[in-house]
Amino acid sequence: MFEKEYDVIVVGGGHAGAEATAAAANMGSRTLLVTMNLQTIGQMSCNPAMGGIAKGQIVREIDALGGYSGIVTDRSAIQFKMLNKSKGPAMWSPRAQNDRMRFAEEWRLLLEQTPNVDFYQEMVSGLLVDGNKVVGVRTSLGIDIKGKAVVLTNGTFLNGLIHIGEKQFGGGRAGERAATGITEQLVDIGFDSGRMKTGTPPRVDGRSLDYTQMIPQPGDSHPEKFSYIDTPKLKEQRDCHMTHTSALVHDLLREGFDRSPMFNGRIKSIGPRYCPSIEDKIHRFSEKEAHQIFVEPEGWNTVEVYVNGFSTSLPEDIQFKALRSVKGFEQVKFFRPGYAIEYDYFPPTQLKHTLETKLIRNLYFAGQINGTTGYEEAASQGLMAGINAHLRVNEKEPFILKRDEAYIGVLIDDLITKGTEEPYRMFTSRAEYRTLLRQDNADIRLTPKGFELGLAKEERMHRMEEKRKKSKDFVEFFRKTSFSPKEINPILEEVGSAKVKQSDKMFKVFSRPKVTMDHMMRLSSVSEYVSNHTLNAEILEQAEVQVKYSGYIEKEKNNADKLQRLENIKIPEDFDYTKLKSLSSEAREKLQEIRPITISQASRISGVSPSDVSVLLVFLGR
Repeated sequence: MFEKEYDVIVVGGGHAGAEATAAAANMGSRTLLVTMNLQTIGQMSCNPAMGGIAKGQIVREIDALGGYSGIVTDRSAIQFKMLNKSKGPAMWSPRAQNDRMRFAEEWRLLLEQTPNVDFYQEMVSGLLVDGNKVVGVRTSLGIDIKGKAVVLTNGTFLNGLIHIGEKQFGGGRAGERAATGITEQLVDIGFDSGRMKTGTPPRVDGRSLDYTQMIPQPGDSHPEKFSYIDTPKLKEQRDCHMTHTSALVHDLLREGFDRSPMFNGRIKSIGPRYCPSIEDKIHRFSEKEAHQIFVEPEGWNTVEVYVNGFSTSLPEDIQFKALRSVKGFEQVKFFRPGYAIEYDYFPPTQLKHTLETKLIRNLYFAGQINGTTGYEEAASQGLMAGINAHLRVNEKEPFILKRDEAYIGVLIDDLITKGTEEPYRMFTSRAEYRTLLRQDNADIRLTPKGFELGLAKEERMHRMEEKRKKSKDFVEFFRKTSFSPKEINPILEEVGSAKVKQSDKMFKVFSRPKVTMDHMMRLSSVSEYVSNHTLNAEILEQAEVQVKYSGYIEKEKNNADKLQRLENIKIPEDFDYTKLKSLSSEAREKLQEIRPITISQASRISGVSPSDVSVLLVFLGR
């Protein structure tokens, strides 16, 4: 039934699996995607949205490298917002609401149009392992499929268990069975595994809601998009809405706490800290009388609605009674109740930075199997695992992104060096170089790398180079060109900034906090330059950020360069930390277990102190 041997086999067709498949295939590997249901490739299991705080930056990074998530998002978007615009550009984060059905369809069609991709629908129940190397997979029908590398992206399906009140049943998500066999085999081999939990809210019939009692949440008046290539911009958008819970709703929910799997001990695993269930919120924040509920349409034409903020595993009768007491939901009809799901994961300290496992060569883990939560986090890991599986098979150098190069680099480094005991979610605060890692410059940072890998096409590279050159030249124009006080003072007076008495370079006045590009465009020489050089909004934004934040950007670059020196000090692979008695016992234990590849990585491991790093530096001869 199958080729003699695939280069890369990807197990699971969620966000991680889809990106891994696309990456390996686009780089030239003969790739097989094996999934339990070909109709749910790229399925949005939870909310119908992509991006958000730090997550939007990740989607832009995936796109810049040549991945598909940004393209799929743009083609299926129903609303776009740039979050945090009132803050500095390091915090700006794009977010899109999506048509759930179109999103999955776009993923399926894109993969079908990708050369080198084969598909097979069945459950993978085990791995074929020869010594310490994976050589393929075994399906539930007992079919052996040979592969040089295997990427596991099993999501919430490994021994998945769904909870609704006191009821529980096996499943990877609503309506789909769990995957069995893989965890048990990996544990027998010597892997550590654990359990995590996530939850999802009820889906309801939008025709039964009273939107007049809710607050509309429209998209941006000038919506942007995710991809750096020619994907469509939104011409019309669908509104989301906001409403709130109340003291009455909270009292009704508390009636079911004794039957809640979270509170009666049925669920023992840890859920996502930053996306708690509604019962968790009213338990932990009992002083709050109301919580926000976001009412999100699931698509252009469907009436199905996602009740964001009401994630729950309470009994269905309690869910129904409480939700009917929320303003606008008085006549609500359920499509399905919310539920919690427990699933197996493998602590990611068992991986290398390439996402290859330390115990089994050519075996890669990506997505929720590594303890992360979120489509974007999963997709980025899938992309990196697919790239590195291809490189490994072709005996090429691995591809690793550093912390000052991408949020993807921060994410993977955090997982590998620190591990996680709760579902890991990306935030801008996790990145020490977030002024460098903005959503507006992901193409400038990463497209050259994607092009070198063979993932980003020539068209991307050409666009990026044009953007970089034009924005750099425009910044230089501000550095060299002077303004006249007569022209600039009315603007300064308007924004409440001190007037000037003599001419100076535009860069200096443009650097002032309240002066924007729109203000500068009122100067004849600036508007003339923009017109003559046909500068688009993207280039204007890039130039404005470079001018206004040049000091911060330069400072972060210098800090990154200093730390890069520690990144260059490699630790031998077979280094025996137990012999270094000067290390603290905790550092010895953690270093021996995680086996960092550089001093910089060692310094980020929890429990390794600066004095431990000094000991290593002395021993390695600096």
